[in-house]
Amino acid sequence: MSTPSINYTIESWVTIQERVEYTTNIFKVLKRDMKLKSENHSATFSILEAPDWINVIALTPENEIVLVEQYRYGTEMPTLELPGGVCDPGETPLDTSRRELMEETGYSAEEWIYLGKVSSNPAMLTNFTHTYLAKGSVKSGMQQLDGNERINVHTMPLVNFLDLVRVGEVDHSLVVAAVSKFLLSKFS
Repeated sequence: MSTPSINYTIESWVTIQERVEYTTNIFKVLKRDMKLKSENHSATFSILEAPDWINVIALTPENEIVLVEQYRYGTEMPTLELPGGVCDPGETPLDTSRRELMEETGYSAEEWIYLGKVSSNPAMLTNFTHTYLAKGSVKSGMQQLDGNERINVHTMPLVNFLDLVRVGEVDHSLVVAAVSKFLLSKFS
């Protein structure tokens, strides 16, 4: 089956100047002065520069999915998510996936399948989120949480988790995107 493609025809903006406005421990706020040459139109955009992220769909031999429950500071509520995290400098997305699965859940897996990447939010973020399937995941160690992490680990039948996504109980957009990549992989 051939992969369809699109011929993009919209004019690209050109970056004239970029400067760092603010740096945090997880991202930089950039100001980009950009121009549309055909219209001689300029504007300044706020951009968040962040490292790539990962999500792991960890399935046990019993076809249960390994999930993390944690409190999210932005929405000020608990969420049910896939294990995931930030790629450290010099680390590949696969390395990060293996590390984050072990750190957050105490699980590991021998079989890893790359499901693809999504732009985390192309309107304002520079990074991508990579998704891996970790087949045959088993509990093989203890959680190794950092100082601010409080994570409860849950396992449930995959079909039950998919129902939680379908009804909106699981609403983290990057988790939903990972589920989409997983389900689409079944058709390729």
